[in-house]
Amino acid sequence: MSHQLPDVQASAPDVTVGLSQVGVTGVEKLVKLARGDKRPIVLMAEFEVFVDLPSGRKGIDMSRNLATVDEILEDITRDEAYRVEDVCGDAAERLLEKHEYTTTAEVSMSAELVTRENTPASDIETQSTATIVASATATENGTREEIGAEVTGMTVCPCSQGMSESRARDKLAELGVDEETTEEFLDAVPQPGHSQRGHATLTITTDGHPDVDLRDVIDIARDSMSARIYNMAKRPDEDHMTYEAHADAKFVEDCVRALAEGTVDEFGHLPDDAVIHMKQSNDESIHQHNAHAEREVTMGDLRGELGR
Repeated sequence: MSHQLPDVQASAPDVTVGLSQVGVTGVEKLVKLARGDKRPIVLMAEFEVFVDLPSGRKGIDMSRNLATVDEILEDITRDEAYRVEDVCGDAAERLLEKHEYTTTAEVSMSAELVTRENTPASDIETQSTATIVASATATENGTREEIGAEVTGMTVCPCSQGMSESRARDKLAELGVDEETTEEFLDAVPQPGHSQRGHATLTITTDGHPDVDLRDVIDIARDSMSARIYNMAKRPDEDHMTYEAHADAKFVEDCVRALAEGTVDEFGHLPDDAVIHMKQSNDESIHQHNAHAEREVTMGDLRGELGR
């Protein structure tokens, strides 16, 4: 006995539920960032592209629109760009023009940025990696763009370090060391605390493109943790990183506060309605869980909280 499959298209209702996001993910393109007289930076970027779907339309014509998306991304990535967020902004605006039925188009991208730097103690050349994140949302009211980065660093737990300091203080007292010498020693030699690899993310969103330098965003994120880390490190560099981290022990919440302070100090010119997104996640070394802290706030509110 044969069974005829139902006609899905014919049985679909005439009126459907609207959807805020329908699109494609995992689209990879090469993006070239101009650097004046220097060779451009070439990124392998992964894009996500979405449009909203009104209730009177059943779909976005995926196969036909995928060709449109690919055509737009090919066009905007063919030439060198100065800002990755503008690449997303241009794509979102063109998508909005191409899709008469939609009122919102969103484009986001991520890519690994590798830069050269020198280690802090032995001064050997190494490379540093940061994940660039950028996005744009285009509507009939204009385009908002986001730029930011996720970086990896090192943190030390102040609570664990405090217990080590207490043990050291008691032992030095047993050995007959006077209190003044003990405190001088503990100030000069930070005591051990459990350390972990931390992941700091900072993004900034404004109308048009954010007036920030991506390199400054990366620096703020790297400096928000207890210490920077380096891909290549000699023994003096390892000692430097360990000392610096233990001299600036931070909880996960402290890292987000450091992101806030660094953002206001470096980007005080941003408008009050700029949105600052700060996130810190630590891969805990002595726990099976991880620690996480996050904050999204306008620049105006952040300035007020910090009294700037």
